[in-house]
Amino acid sequence: MAEYNIVSMSGGKDSTATLLVARELEVPNLSAVFADTGHEHPATYDYVHYLAEAVGVPIRWVKADFARQIAGKRKFIETKWREKEVPESVVLAALEVLHPTGNPFLDMCLWKGRFPSTKARFCTDELKRNPIIEDVFLPLMTGENLVLSWQGVRADESLSRRYLPECDEVGRGLFNYRPILKWPVEAVFEAHRAAGIKPNPLYLQGCNRVGCMPCIMCAKDELREIATRWPEEVSRVREWERLVSIASKRGAATFFATVTDPTVRSDDKVSAETHGIDRMVDWANTSRGGRQFDMVDLLARTDSKQKCSSAYGLCE
Repeated sequence: MAEYNIVSMSGGKDSTATLLVARELEVPNLSAVFADTGHEHPATYDYVHYLAEAVGVPIRWVKADFARQIAGKRKFIETKWREKEVPESVVLAALEVLHPTGNPFLDMCLWKGRFPSTKARFCTDELKRNPIIEDVFLPLMTGENLVLSWQGVRADESLSRRYLPECDEVGRGLFNYRPILKWPVEAVFEAHRAAGIKPNPLYLQGCNRVGCMPCIMCAKDELREIATRWPEEVSRVREWERLVSIASKRGAATFFATVTDPTVRSDDKVSAETHGIDRMVDWANTSRGGRQFDMVDLLARTDSKQKCSSAYGLCE
């Protein structure tokens, strides 16, 4: 029976520490896999390339493809929307934008006609779990192999993760293994230091977490930091809102659910222009209550924009 050890890599601190543990244990057939969502900061892509070279473990990149789903939606629009007497201008506009872009996150949202949300978090399955299983794990799950899926999950990250087992069986020889489940965050960065591996530079620039830029679960202070440091990421999301709104029969699609904004009333007419990413960035710059700009904090962040502001005390 052959044994395969595969680390799920996000470019974040926990998956990096997990990769370092696996390397230290010298497990057989060690490799890693990174799911390119098309929605990461460029620094994360650079970091994954750095890790492959610095750690000496091959990292395979996989990417979800929604060409088939988009083609199916085009057929649906051409027939069902017209049957329901959706205005022809709306139908033609949707068909104009409904083409695969090659960016998994955007293509997923064009297909769905919406962005994921806290109550509909289809992004993880569609962009990460499914392509990794289909492209990496299923070919190895012959029933004759032992396949260990190494996952950088820690119990103190959330209530749902607190009660996860360190190891569980999926079936057909596949097991989930979470070697750093009980580690505190200090041990994670100590593993980096001990191995001589630099952490993702985003941790030194105000990011509490590394992943989608921004994540739909992004906290108020995180969004504020992103908009201050990387306004180009906000511009990208603004354009995505425009495109996905056109592909939506509702005619509106916002990256953040409008319920996230406490200033939105139930009778407000929602659109990307009035309730999109720019509205949320404005809200992120307000003090508690969402109605008054916190000028003291804004000036302080502007003055320290180029300084290290690590949430984990990583500054030298």
